[in-house]
Amino acid sequence: MKPVLHGMRLMTRDRVACTDFYCTALGCSADQDGLRLGEQRIWLEVANGADYPQPRASNDPWFQHFAIVVSDIGAAFERASRHGATAISTVGPQLLPASSGGVTAWKFRDPEGHPLEFLQFPPDATPAHWQHRSGLFLGIDHTAIVIANTLASEAFYRTLGFERLAQTHNHGPAQAALDGLAAPQVLVTAIGIPGQAAPHLELLDYFSPAAATGSWTEADVAATRIVVNGAPSLTRDPDGHFIESISPAAP
Repeated sequence: MKPVLHGMRLMTRDRVACTDFYCTALGCSADQDGLRLGEQRIWLEVANGADYPQPRASNDPWFQHFAIVVSDIGAAFERASRHGATAISTVGPQLLPASSGGVTAWKFRDPEGHPLEFLQFPPDATPAHWQHRSGLFLGIDHTAIVIANTLASEAFYRTLGFERLAQTHNHGPAQAALDGLAAPQVLVTAIGIPGQAAPHLELLDYFSPAAATGSWTEADVAATRIVVNGAPSLTRDPDGHFIESISPAAP
C-alpha cells in the first residue's frame, strides 16, 4: 500500500464556530466532514476533553500547527486578525533569512488556541507545486510538530513511509519574532512521502529555550491528528502526537 499523508484532523470544542473561523478568516470551504483548502483536507471532530493547555508557546511539546501558503501575506494577516486570530509572532509577518528558507511567515492561533502559520514564498523560489495558483489562500504546505529528538522521530516516521526532504537550523532575530520566544535555536527537519508534494511534515527540535512538560489525551482540543494510511487506527509518536489511519479511498 502506497503511503499517503491525507491531511489533519482538528479537535474542536465548537464545530460550528470553528468552521466559521476557518471559512471566514482562512478561505476554507466546508463539507459534511470538515474543511478543504485547495487540494488539502482538514477533518473536524468535537473534543470532549480538556481545552488547549497553558502555557501556549511555540516550543510546547503539544504544539502542532499547519502552515497555509498565501499569495499576499499582508492581506492574509489583516483578514485573519480581523476575524479573531491571536498572534504568536510578536511584530507581524517575518522575512526569514535564506538559511531558514527565505520565506515570509506569521504564526498565530485560532480562537480555541490551535496554532497556525501563513507562508509566502519569494517569487523566484516558489516550489513548483505552488506556482500558477490563484487566490489569497492556496493550500496547506505542511503540518509541524515540536519534538524532543530528531533521530528518534525520523526513525518512527520512516516506518510510515516518510523520508527526509530538507533540514535547517533556524535562529536569529527573525526566528525569535516569528516564534514569540527569546533567542530560539531550533532544528527544523522536513520529512515527506516520496512523490507527494503537499502536505509534508516538519519536526521542530528546540535546543533552546527549554520546552515545557505536559500531556494531552486523544479527546483534548490539543490532540490534532496527522491523517495517513498504513498506520494503526490511532497511535502516538515518540512525543505523544497522534497519527490516525484512514482508508486510502477516503476523500
